Amino acid sequence: MSAVLGSERRIDAPKPARDTMPLLAVRGLVAHYGPTQVLHGLDFEVATGGITTILGANGAGKTTTLRAVCNMVRSSGEVVLGGERIDVLATEAIVRRGVAHVPDGRGTFLHLSVEENLRLGAYSRKDRGDIEPDFERVYGYFPRLKERHRQQAGTLSGGEQQMLAVSRALMLRPRLLLLDEPSFGLAPLIVQHLFDILRTINAEAGIGMLLVEQNAAMALKVAQQAYLLETGRVVMSGPADVIRSDETVRRSYLGY
Repeated sequence: MSAVLGSERRIDAPKPARDTMPLLAVRGLVAHYGPTQVLHGLDFEVATGGITTILGANGAGKTTTLRAVCNMVRSSGEVVLGGERIDVLATEAIVRRGVAHVPDGRGTFLHLSVEENLRLGAYSRKDRGDIEPDFERVYGYFPRLKERHRQQAGTLSGGEQQMLAVSRALMLRPRLLLLDEPSFGLAPLIVQHLFDILRTINAEAGIGMLLVEQNAAMALKVAQQAYLLETGRVVMSGPADVIRSDETVRRSYLGY
Protein backbone atom coordinates (compact mmCIF):
# COMPACT_ATOMS: atom_id res chain seq x y z
CA MET A 1 0.00 0.00 0.00
CA SER A 2 1.27 3.48 -0.85
CA ALA A 3 0.63 6.74 0.91
CA VAL A 4 1.54 10.26 -0.09
CA LEU A 5 2.74 12.59 2.64
CA GLY A 6 3.40 16.01 1.21
CA SER A 7 6.03 15.55 -1.50
CA GLU A 8 7.15 12.19 -0.14
CA ARG A 9 5.82 8.88 -1.36
CA ARG A 10 5.93 6.34 1.42
CA ILE A 11 5.54 2.65 0.70
CA ASP A 12 4.12 0.93 3.74
CA ALA A 13 4.14 -2.72 4.70
CA PRO A 14 2.81 -4.53 7.76
CA LYS A 15 5.27 -4.10 10.60
CA PRO A 16 5.73 -6.41 13.55
CA ALA A 17 5.30 -4.93 17.01
CA ARG A 18 8.59 -3.51 18.24
CA ASP A 19 9.28 -2.69 21.85
CA THR A 20 12.67 -1.11 21.37
CA MET A 21 13.25 2.46 20.29
CA PRO A 22 15.15 3.13 17.05
CA LEU A 23 18.90 3.20 17.36
CA LEU A 24 18.92 6.45 15.37
CA ALA A 25 15.99 8.81 14.88
CA VAL A 26 16.44 11.93 12.77
CA ARG A 27 13.75 14.62 12.57
CA GLY A 28 13.71 17.80 10.52
CA LEU A 29 17.39 17.60 9.51
CA VAL A 30 18.54 20.72 7.68
CA ALA A 31 22.10 21.37 6.52
CA HIS A 32 23.97 24.20 4.81
CA TYR A 33 27.26 24.77 3.07
CA GLY A 34 27.75 28.49 3.48
CA PRO A 35 24.56 30.21 2.32
CA THR A 36 23.41 27.15 0.32
CA GLN A 37 20.85 24.88 1.94
CA VAL A 38 21.53 21.26 0.99
CA LEU A 39 19.13 19.28 3.20
CA HIS A 40 15.51 20.33 3.62
CA GLY A 41 14.01 18.74 6.72
CA LEU A 42 14.86 15.03 6.46
CA ASP A 43 13.15 12.46 8.67
CA PHE A 44 14.52 8.92 8.85
CA GLU A 45 15.39 6.13 11.27
CA VAL A 46 17.79 3.24 11.74
CA ALA A 47 16.29 0.37 13.72
CA THR A 48 18.27 -1.14 16.56
CA GLY A 49 20.44 -3.78 14.92
CA GLY A 50 19.10 -2.82 11.50
CA ILE A 51 20.42 -1.54 8.19
CA THR A 52 18.92 1.55 6.57
CA THR A 53 20.00 2.72 3.13
CA ILE A 54 19.79 6.20 1.66
CA LEU A 55 19.70 6.24 -2.13
CA GLY A 56 19.89 9.01 -4.67
CA ALA A 57 21.81 10.49 -7.55
CA ASN A 58 24.96 12.57 -7.23
CA GLY A 59 24.13 15.85 -5.54
CA ALA A 60 21.03 14.52 -3.80
CA GLY A 61 22.52 15.16 -0.36
CA LYS A 62 23.50 11.64 0.69
CA THR A 63 27.02 12.41 1.88
CA THR A 64 25.85 15.60 3.56
CA THR A 65 23.29 13.55 5.49
CA LEU A 66 26.00 11.38 7.02
CA ARG A 67 28.12 14.42 7.82
CA ALA A 68 25.15 16.13 9.46
CA VAL A 69 24.49 13.10 11.66
CA CYS A 70 28.09 13.48 12.89
CA ASN A 71 27.71 17.27 13.23
CA MET A 72 30.46 17.83 10.66
CA VAL A 73 28.47 20.47 8.75
CA ARG A 74 26.28 23.38 9.83
CA SER A 75 22.95 21.74 10.54
CA SER A 76 19.79 21.85 12.63
CA GLY A 77 17.08 19.40 13.58
CA GLU A 78 17.00 16.52 16.03
CA VAL A 79 19.43 13.60 15.84
CA VAL A 80 18.73 11.07 18.59
CA LEU A 81 21.00 8.08 19.22
CA GLY A 82 19.66 5.48 21.62
CA GLY A 83 17.36 8.02 23.24
CA GLU A 84 20.04 10.73 23.61
CA ARG A 85 20.15 13.85 21.48
CA ILE A 86 23.56 14.05 19.83
CA ASP A 87 22.97 16.99 17.50
CA VAL A 88 24.06 19.24 20.39
CA LEU A 89 27.41 17.43 20.73
CA ALA A 90 30.74 18.00 19.03
CA THR A 91 31.84 15.44 16.45
CA GLU A 92 34.42 13.95 18.83
CA ALA A 93 31.76 13.38 21.48
CA ILE A 94 29.49 11.73 18.93
CA VAL A 95 32.31 9.34 18.04
CA ARG A 96 32.73 8.51 21.72
CA ARG A 97 29.01 7.68 21.84
CA GLY A 98 29.74 4.90 19.34
CA VAL A 99 29.17 6.41 15.89
CA ALA A 100 31.84 5.38 13.36
CA HIS A 101 32.04 6.98 9.93
CA VAL A 102 33.53 5.30 6.85
CA PRO A 103 33.83 8.30 4.51
CA ASP A 104 33.64 8.50 0.75
CA GLY A 105 37.13 7.86 -0.60
CA ARG A 106 37.91 5.52 2.33
CA GLY A 107 40.10 7.95 4.28
CA THR A 108 42.83 5.45 5.11
CA PHE A 109 46.24 6.73 6.21
CA LEU A 110 48.23 5.60 3.21
CA HIS A 111 51.70 5.89 4.76
CA LEU A 112 50.79 3.85 7.84
CA SER A 113 50.57 0.09 8.02
CA VAL A 114 47.32 -1.85 8.16
CA GLU A 115 47.81 -2.47 11.87
CA GLU A 116 48.62 1.17 12.58
CA ASN A 117 45.44 2.23 10.79
CA LEU A 118 43.44 -0.16 12.94
CA ARG A 119 44.99 1.15 16.14
CA LEU A 120 43.97 4.67 15.14
CA GLY A 121 40.41 3.41 14.86
CA ALA A 122 40.46 2.56 18.57
CA TYR A 123 42.07 5.81 19.71
CA SER A 124 39.02 7.08 21.60
CA ARG A 125 38.31 3.86 23.48
CA LYS A 126 38.87 3.68 27.21
CA ASP A 127 38.82 -0.12 27.47
CA ARG A 128 42.42 -0.46 26.37
CA GLY A 129 42.68 -4.05 27.56
CA ASP A 130 39.97 -5.18 25.14
CA ILE A 131 41.55 -3.70 22.03
CA GLU A 132 43.96 -6.54 21.23
CA PRO A 133 41.23 -9.21 21.01
CA ASP A 134 39.37 -6.96 18.60
CA PHE A 135 42.20 -7.25 16.10
CA GLU A 136 41.45 -10.94 15.75
CA ARG A 137 37.73 -10.25 15.53
CA VAL A 138 38.28 -7.79 12.68
CA TYR A 139 40.80 -10.05 10.97
CA GLY A 140 38.18 -12.80 11.18
CA TYR A 141 35.93 -10.75 8.94
CA PHE A 142 38.78 -9.68 6.64
CA PRO A 143 41.49 -12.39 6.63
CA ARG A 144 43.34 -10.66 3.82
CA LEU A 145 44.11 -7.75 6.12
CA LYS A 146 45.72 -10.10 8.62
CA GLU A 147 48.00 -11.37 5.86
CA ARG A 148 48.96 -7.76 5.14
CA HIS A 149 48.96 -6.34 8.68
CA ARG A 150 52.50 -4.96 8.32
CA GLN A 151 51.94 -3.67 4.79
CA GLN A 152 51.64 0.03 4.05
CA ALA A 153 48.00 0.91 3.42
CA GLY A 154 48.84 2.84 0.27
CA THR A 155 50.08 -0.34 -1.40
CA LEU A 156 46.78 -2.19 -0.94
CA SER A 157 44.28 -2.66 -3.73
CA GLY A 158 41.14 -0.53 -3.79
CA GLY A 159 39.06 -3.36 -2.37
CA GLU A 160 41.57 -4.00 0.39
CA GLN A 161 41.64 -0.31 1.29
CA GLN A 162 37.85 -0.32 1.60
CA MET A 163 38.06 -3.39 3.83
CA LEU A 164 40.62 -1.55 5.94
CA ALA A 165 38.39 1.53 6.20
CA VAL A 166 35.49 -0.61 7.46
CA SER A 167 37.79 -2.51 9.82
CA ARG A 168 39.22 0.68 11.28
CA ALA A 169 35.67 1.86 12.01
CA LEU A 170 34.87 -1.48 13.66
CA MET A 171 37.83 -1.03 16.02
CA LEU A 172 35.79 1.71 17.68
CA ARG A 173 33.25 -0.96 18.68
CA PRO A 174 30.50 1.23 17.28
CA ARG A 175 26.79 1.09 17.90
CA LEU A 176 26.17 2.75 14.54
CA LEU A 177 28.27 2.48 11.38
CA LEU A 178 27.90 5.20 8.73
CA LEU A 179 29.00 3.97 5.30
CA ASP A 180 29.45 6.43 2.44
CA GLU A 181 29.50 4.76 -1.01
CA PRO A 182 31.48 1.65 0.02
CA SER A 183 31.07 0.18 -3.48
CA PHE A 184 32.59 3.17 -5.28
CA GLY A 185 35.36 2.23 -7.70
CA LEU A 186 35.30 -1.48 -6.89
CA ALA A 187 34.83 -4.42 -9.23
CA PRO A 188 31.43 -6.16 -9.00
CA LEU A 189 32.82 -9.32 -7.38
CA ILE A 190 34.61 -7.26 -4.72
CA VAL A 191 31.43 -5.29 -4.08
CA GLN A 192 29.46 -8.51 -3.60
CA HIS A 193 32.09 -9.85 -1.20
CA LEU A 194 32.20 -6.62 0.80
CA PHE A 195 28.42 -6.42 1.14
CA ASP A 196 28.24 -10.06 2.19
CA ILE A 197 30.69 -9.25 4.99
CA LEU A 198 28.73 -6.15 6.02
CA ARG A 199 25.60 -8.26 6.29
CA THR A 200 27.49 -10.81 8.39
CA ILE A 201 28.83 -8.09 10.71
CA ASN A 202 25.35 -6.71 11.15
CA ALA A 203 23.89 -10.14 11.92
CA GLU A 204 26.65 -11.29 14.28
CA ALA A 205 27.55 -8.07 16.07
CA GLY A 206 24.19 -6.30 15.89
CA ILE A 207 25.80 -3.08 14.69
CA GLY A 208 23.28 -0.69 13.16
CA MET A 209 24.24 0.65 9.74
CA LEU A 210 23.29 3.74 7.76
CA LEU A 211 24.36 3.02 4.22
CA VAL A 212 24.64 5.67 1.52
CA GLU A 213 24.86 4.12 -1.94
CA GLN A 214 24.44 4.74 -5.64
CA ASN A 215 24.39 0.98 -6.23
CA ALA A 216 20.70 0.73 -5.41
CA ALA A 217 20.31 -2.93 -6.30
CA MET A 218 23.05 -4.02 -3.90
CA ALA A 219 21.99 -1.66 -1.12
CA LEU A 220 18.38 -2.85 -1.25
CA LYS A 221 19.51 -6.45 -0.89
CA VAL A 222 21.18 -5.83 2.48
CA ALA A 223 18.97 -3.11 3.98
CA GLN A 224 15.62 -3.45 5.71
CA GLN A 225 14.54 0.18 5.24
CA ALA A 226 15.21 2.57 2.37
CA TYR A 227 14.90 6.30 1.77
CA LEU A 228 15.27 7.98 -1.61
CA LEU A 229 16.63 11.53 -1.73
CA GLU A 230 16.19 14.11 -4.46
CA THR A 231 17.79 17.55 -4.01
CA GLY A 232 17.97 17.20 -0.25
CA ARG A 233 14.45 15.92 0.32
CA VAL A 234 13.06 12.47 1.05
CA VAL A 235 10.76 11.68 -1.88
CA MET A 236 10.17 8.02 -1.10
CA SER A 237 10.59 5.66 1.82
CA GLY A 238 9.57 2.16 2.76
CA PRO A 239 10.76 -1.39 3.42
CA ALA A 240 13.71 -2.18 1.16
CA ASP A 241 12.26 -5.46 -0.10
CA VAL A 242 9.00 -3.77 -1.12
CA ILE A 243 10.83 -1.01 -2.98
CA ARG A 244 13.10 -3.55 -4.65
CA SER A 245 10.16 -5.59 -5.94
CA ASP A 246 8.02 -2.66 -7.14
CA GLU A 247 8.63 -2.39 -10.88
CA THR A 248 7.22 1.13 -11.17
CA VAL A 249 9.41 2.34 -8.33
CA ARG A 250 12.49 0.71 -9.81
CA ARG A 251 11.99 2.20 -13.25
CA SER A 252 10.93 5.66 -12.09
CA TYR A 253 13.30 6.22 -9.22
CA LEU A 254 16.10 3.66 -9.15
CA GLY A 255 16.98 3.29 -12.83
CA TYR A 256 17.19 -0.48 -13.15
